[in-house]
Amino acid sequence: MSDVKIKIKDRDGVHHEVDAPTDMNMNIMELVRAYELAPEGTIGVCGGMAMCASCQCYVESDTNLPEKSDDEDAMLAEAFYVKDNSRLGCQLHISEEMDGLEIELAPES
Repeated sequence: MSDVKIKIKDRDGVHHEVDAPTDMNMNIMELVRAYELAPEGTIGVCGGMAMCASCQCYVESDTNLPEKSDDEDAMLAEAFYVKDNSRLGCQLHISEEMDGLEIELAPES
């Protein structure tokens, strides 16, 4: 399998179902940027280093995801609009297990 389906609710409340490649080592932040689902300069500000939380999203589906790293956990501890289901999109690398993942982009900080 090379693509999975991921549902993304953007910051305007619009729902998108996108194809996400599993064979390009992309993450959710890069996927959002590739589909232009957030205005340029508002997501992935730190370049995917888990240092800004601009790619924070809420996981809305019961999808098996990797555990949070210490860096991700520390950044979310300092971020705004954090919920129990918050994750950093830059830390979620697209894999076959993510087929059917549903996320909502957190408000811009």
